[in-house]
Amino acid sequence: MQTITILYIILALLLSLSVAYFQYFFKEKNKAKINVVLFVLRTLSLFLLLLLLINPTIKKTELINTKPVLAVLVDNSKSIPYFKETKRITTFLSEIKNDNNIKEKFDINSFSFGSNVKPLDSLSFTENETNVSKAITAVNDLYEDKIAPIILLSDGNQTIGNDYEFINSKQKIYPIVFGDTIQYQDLKISQLNVNKYSYIKNKFPVEVFLNYEGKENVSSQFSIYKEGKTVFTKKIQFSETNNVQTISTNITSSKEGLQYYTASINKIEGEKNTKNNSKSFSVEVIDEQTKVLILTSVLHPDLGVLKKSIESNKQRSVDVFLIDKFKFNINDYQLVVLNQPNNSFNKILNEVKSSNSNYFLISGANTDWNFINKQQLGFTKNALNQTENYGASFSNSFLTFSQKDIGFNQFPPLKDQFGEVGISKEHQTLLFQNINGLETQQPLLATLEENNQKIGVLFGEGLWKWRATSFLNSNSFEDFDVFIGNLVQYLASNKKINRLEVNAESLYPANASIQISAFYTDKNYLFDSRAFLEITVTNSATKEVVKNPFSLINNAYQTEIENLNAGDYEYKVSVKGQNIHKYGKFKITDYQIEEQFTNANSEKLQKLANRTGGKLYFKNEIEKLKKVLLEDKSSYTTQKSIIKEQNLIDWKWVLFVVIGLLSIEWFIRKYYGKI
Repeated sequence: MQTITILYIILALLLSLSVAYFQYFFKEKNKAKINVVLFVLRTLSLFLLLLLLINPTIKKTELINTKPVLAVLVDNSKSIPYFKETKRITTFLSEIKNDNNIKEKFDINSFSFGSNVKPLDSLSFTENETNVSKAITAVNDLYEDKIAPIILLSDGNQTIGNDYEFINSKQKIYPIVFGDTIQYQDLKISQLNVNKYSYIKNKFPVEVFLNYEGKENVSSQFSIYKEGKTVFTKKIQFSETNNVQTISTNITSSKEGLQYYTASINKIEGEKNTKNNSKSFSVEVIDEQTKVLILTSVLHPDLGVLKKSIESNKQRSVDVFLIDKFKFNINDYQLVVLNQPNNSFNKILNEVKSSNSNYFLISGANTDWNFINKQQLGFTKNALNQTENYGASFSNSFLTFSQKDIGFNQFPPLKDQFGEVGISKEHQTLLFQNINGLETQQPLLATLEENNQKIGVLFGEGLWKWRATSFLNSNSFEDFDVFIGNLVQYLASNKKINRLEVNAESLYPANASIQISAFYTDKNYLFDSRAFLEITVTNSATKEVVKNPFSLINNAYQTEIENLNAGDYEYKVSVKGQNIHKYGKFKITDYQIEEQFTNANSEKLQKLANRTGGKLYFKNEIEKLKKVLLEDKSSYTTQKSIIKEQNLIDWKWVLFVVIGLLSIEWFIRKYYGKI
């Protein structure tokens, strides 16, 4: 108890004595014995009331023992049953958790992991992916301030995430190897690259990387099949040193629509795992020739970049004219690009509006926004007489066409006149403006549709910088050219506007979660959030039907379908109460990424153990692991002292006593006629 508190208690006692003395003895001539009783009662009641106000406390020190945590991470992926280790891994886990000596020294916490990590409830070994690094990082973050060695039960084969071999862990890690550690000969397709789209009677490139694990010289044959027919074949040789082969070929697109292919390499003698010898891919073949017209008021590097990017697809051609030199008919082109329009574009814009032609408008420092604002194009800009640099922020909710983020936020800013953009028509924004690192909701690149006319607007010049930066980032112009190609393909298409648009992949790996999104509008082509959408998926072979509703998420309808077997599927998306449907198809391959490994990766697990100060063990060395854990002096129980303040008095009881004392005093005074 603090000195000041004791001082307050003494003062309270003196004050209580003084008040009681003044009331019952000061100037009191008849000092009856009953006054002594009343004096004591009043002193006690006043002292207890003051004691309640002072509320004295005492500090109490408690000692708490904290045992170290033993975190057990269990690989719950499909590779464990593939290696036939489910029973061994379950038994190993049970022996650790039920060992009395281990439980006495550690608090045991178990987790399972696949693509994500979660507290261990039960083991199913059905995860389609393995992320070892994410699991280790999660446990390190969870026990950041504790001693928590980690036991990792896994085959060491990771399919996604950062390389766990180089992870920084403050906790010791003890990997336990499950799976076959014998090195078998193996041929596999490690990677396959192909364009998503091709044009009919055009050749599309296919690039395949083949890997060989083994010490003998072997030969095999690589082939590509379509509907059971061979479209490409090549004999290949491998050796211990020459263990990587790259196959590049061009395949002719002979049929319009979605086409499926299978790349395969023949099995060699003694090969145990043949599931990684084949891989399926798809290409959508489009029957479309596109002519693009670029009209400009100024000469600019963007013109050359647009021409190169658009013509990177051989099915597209580009003509570039200064606006005052163009004397031809715009109806000869599927898309008109208007670069930095001004008054000279008056005639062309009138033709575009009257013919309902699709166009792509690019503004910049030389754009006449007063002229554009008068044209009633569906978008305006309250431009000031100064320029601003606009960075790009990618929008994940863009559904007009499929476009991945190619690092737009890392691209140099575009230049345009400063001012607020207004869009009066229904639109979708692919890129938002980013001003000096501040993301805004103002569009940088947007698409509009009305009355079967498609419009694209880019509020800024400087695309040549984007293409150069894309090359520096990826050592290729492909990402940027595909981006421009997707935009041109959409804008140049004369397909009728559909109120229901569905975004789905054409090929999914086995046991993957099938995610499909949809965009639905009302009759005015405004997004309708009131609709009920449902998808019906039919297996083409078995005719088995699965129905799933869509959920409304961020101005789009989304659904997720799981547990579909490998095969070909057709789907129909319907709007309840409306005669509106959208049809499509996709394929689920029997490619299992977790079954592509021939043996456990003990080498990488050993490096992880060495890096973190732990030690590698095999599945039959559980007693050695227990001994090391129990003898490890770095895993010790910590003692922590906690100082708690406790009230010296219970206010309820003190208040009850005070009321009792005052009541007794009142009755005595009443009895003796002192009231």
